[in-house]
Amino acid sequence: MSTAVQQQNYDIADIDLAERGRFRMQWAAKEMPVLDLLEERYRRERPFEGVRMAAAMHVTSETANLMRILIAGGAEIALCASNPLSTQDDIAAALVSYYEMPVFAIKGETTAQYNAHLNAALDTEPHLTMDDGMDLVAMLHTQRGNLLDGVVGGTEETTTGVIRLRAMAAQGKLAFPVIAVNDAMTKHFFDNRYGTGQSTLDGIIRATNVLMAGKTFVVGGYGWCSKGIAMRAKGMGANVIVTEVDPLRALEAVMDGFQVAPMTQAAVAGHIFCSATGDINVIDRHHMDQMRDGAILANSGHFDVEINMKALESMAPKITRVRDFLDEDTRDDGRRIYVAGEGRLVNLAAAEGHPSAVMDMSFANQALAAEYLLKHSGDMSGNVYDMPEELDREIAALKLKAMGVEIDTLTAEQEAYLNEWTLGTAE
Repeated sequence: MSTAVQQQNYDIADIDLAERGRFRMQWAAKEMPVLDLLEERYRRERPFEGVRMAAAMHVTSETANLMRILIAGGAEIALCASNPLSTQDDIAAALVSYYEMPVFAIKGETTAQYNAHLNAALDTEPHLTMDDGMDLVAMLHTQRGNLLDGVVGGTEETTTGVIRLRAMAAQGKLAFPVIAVNDAMTKHFFDNRYGTGQSTLDGIIRATNVLMAGKTFVVGGYGWCSKGIAMRAKGMGANVIVTEVDPLRALEAVMDGFQVAPMTQAAVAGHIFCSATGDINVIDRHHMDQMRDGAILANSGHFDVEINMKALESMAPKITRVRDFLDEDTRDDGRRIYVAGEGRLVNLAAAEGHPSAVMDMSFANQALAAEYLLKHSGDMSGNVYDMPEELDREIAALKLKAMGVEIDTLTAEQEAYLNEWTLGTAE
């Protein structure tokens, strides 16, 4: 380890894990060619020279590769966890050791540590924030308001965070512009659906090692994340029931071939339950009271609020850790409910998160959104902004290029036709 690293301020589990983390970063990078293409430009142009960033994100091998290219572009970044159970300790060690980066993240950290780590990232007085759930922005506004004048803007990675930010902006409380990276087509259409679908099933299987085929799998919600979960559960042979509050999404689930029912009905039928809505108590006390002995509960929403864990703990006086990421809650009548990953984001609490191929596009969105904010923040106010369409298309084009896929381009004649209203059947 270099002398510079020794002098840096950081809080991680074990610096000796660094080499293992570096190998995992390199493995992830093999499926992140868009970030590699951006890194080539960033090394030439240095768009983030002198820019301080604070990032609250899942500290994974994919996130580490985003940090790598931002550092190549000149950024000074402090990274902290966005979830107490989502840090990969070897990755945190690799970033500190090989990139001399201040990282404040420990898998299994307490709430007090979590908040201290958010504060440590903000102590760097950032110009830009990168958030995964909005906790960093919330702390800036509620506890560290003295730093707001120096913040140019921020980016937000999650559905949950965007929901919170829009509520904040609607109340006139948001002090700087934030780009909703989550809403980019190259993010939610691929990451939320394919990434969440695969990684959630991975987390549940690692936590339980149960066979999916033949089970009744209940999915809370039918947004992009839940669509992916339902798709993958069905692909593994489960009988899928979708619960929804939105009639359009419920109708879409029906048209996609899934059974749709209220959670009160699904609770009786289900073997495995997973919610991904961004709302609280999707699986509530009265639902759990109806569940069969051996029901398995998981959450793939950002915060640990979708399962009413307090209600479950009051219903089940005996709690036993039966596997590394699985708790057995035994009720007075002897019935057992199993909770994966303590009710937290199961794909990161019990597994490794999304595959790097989809995070390649998501994190390209983060990098390009940060560039955009530096160039255009003077024309933006304290509000939530969509990812500019031209950047979305640029990322899609880069991904296709990296995959060796070519597509057609419109001819001049076709362009003219699309911009002409007089041409038609009656010509």
